[in-house]
Amino acid sequence: MSKRLIVGLLSFVCLLSAQRRVDPRNTYNRIMAVVPITGKGIAADPKRPEYAPWPASQDPNGIIGFYWIPTDDGKSAIVEFVARNRAAFSPLFNDKSIQVYEKGRVTREIIEAAMKAFRKDFDYEKNGLVMP
Repeated sequence: MSKRLIVGLLSFVCLLSAQRRVDPRNTYNRIMAVVPITGKGIAADPKRPEYAPWPASQDPNGIIGFYWIPTDDGKSAIVEFVARNRAAFSPLFNDKSIQVYEKGRVTREIIEAAMKAFRKDFDYEKNGLVMP
């Protein structure tokens, strides 16, 4: 009886101390960038941010998702790119004409201040892509 009680208590304590799951908005590698909008606006070539894979990328080592909102002038987009590894962002890091902010390495306040220069109502908490 006492062995069962001890095993039961130890199991209960292990369950209590388990870690919480990571917020899906914080999984994978993520960057925020301001990039030009490309595309003709037709079904075969929709308007989308530059560097956004179209059609959806099947490459697990490339960009696997993105979320974007247009800037106030409508010529550019504020984009969150998501990839399984950081190497997928190499083209973005090498393009000196765009601003790139890496989530987790740059503070939320810096990203929000930079994006508000392009979109006045930008809110860091309301923008983002949830990846399963």
